[in-house]
Amino acid sequence: MRFNAAYRRTTKPRGFSLIELIIVVVIIGVIGAIAIPRLSRGTEGANTSKLKQDLAVLNKAVELYAAEHGGEYPSATNVENQLLLYTDKQGNTSATPTATHVFGPYLRKVPPAPAGEAPGSTVISAIDAGDVGWLYAPVRGRIYLNRVNAIDFSREDELLNNLIGDLRNPR
Repeated sequence: MRFNAAYRRTTKPRGFSLIELIIVVVIIGVIGAIAIPRLSRGTEGANTSKLKQDLAVLNKAVELYAAEHGGEYPSATNVENQLLLYTDKQGNTSATPTATHVFGPYLRKVPPAPAGEAPGSTVISAIDAGDVGWLYAPVRGRIYLNRVNAIDFSREDELLNNLIGDLRNPR
């Protein structure tokens, strides 16, 4: 007995064994395999929320324009200027307010499109082109993300985007 006690006092503590290190690495790997996909889905959800918020802001601006212009939506050819500048009752634009240009601006700036055909684009147009981030449907007074094969956020968006897709690719 005395020999064992003396032996324990004189030896230095040992490090971890190879088995213990492997077990720790495996546990960390399992935790990482569970946690990393959940964290990456968080950024996808944030992007979806940002897109919904941007669409709400753009469409509220169109609705406010229509409310102040007797129910008329911005024109298909001048929608961006009519939302960003001052307008008169007929929808003519001016960079500064005047005696007749008393409405608007309805947006400070157009938010960049987060995805779609032209990510980062701030262009709003009724006609799809290479640099258009947001598509405008003047008959309905709605703005949509210019996208193909993207997830739709409501039934109305899905129907209009299918229509736009059919117009782009006639059968």
